[in-house]
Amino acid sequence: MSEPITRLFEAAKQLGVDISNEQATALLTYIEQMQRWNKTYNLTALKNIDQMLVQHIFDSLSVVLPLRQKLAGKNAVNVLDVGSGGGLPGVVLAIMNPTWNVCCVDAVEKKTAFVRQMSGVLKLSNLSSQHIRIEKRTEPAVDLVISRAFASLADFASLAGQHVNESGYLGAMKGHYIQEEVNELELKTEWEVVSHETLSVPELDANRCLIWLQRKG
Repeated sequence: MSEPITRLFEAAKQLGVDISNEQATALLTYIEQMQRWNKTYNLTALKNIDQMLVQHIFDSLSVVLPLRQKLAGKNAVNVLDVGSGGGLPGVVLAIMNPTWNVCCVDAVEKKTAFVRQMSGVLKLSNLSSQHIRIEKRTEPAVDLVISRAFASLADFASLAGQHVNESGYLGAMKGHYIQEEVNELELKTEWEVVSHETLSVPELDANRCLIWLQRKG
């Protein structure tokens, strides 16, 4: 198998995302640090760099272009990554979009500590982390709240929707588009699905999609 950096550039090319040498180095440093911290702090169930490269980095890179397209025209983009864990996709978004402000929120302190460490190690002034349950957060609303790990669309909207500004979006990274979840969302919340798109993650043999939610009306 090719070197991780070769695979990273190839994956970015497949996803239509330009990536600089500095960004590639930062992404690889990030998963190397995650692997190191993982021995003590259990940040992820994945143990080796190859798995992390595909299931964490490539998976997170797959939303970069769709997010840029959806948020085009906004001046300073503010993003919350909810239930971020060790910073996925938030750290990747911060590396790839230096003009965006990205805050990774998680209820587990060791995970937000790791993201804070990555902000320093990778010199990402646009990356922050917050150890808090999302429903207790009081900071101003943002343009996008994204999550890669929330249980259901209705739960995601109920807990995180209050943190989205009037013209903003919820973005749910999912394995499948499940109509029952969509029905529950639209029945129980003020949110609706405005679109969804299939994500083709390089080297990953699994279904992935990105579901866009906005307030009704």
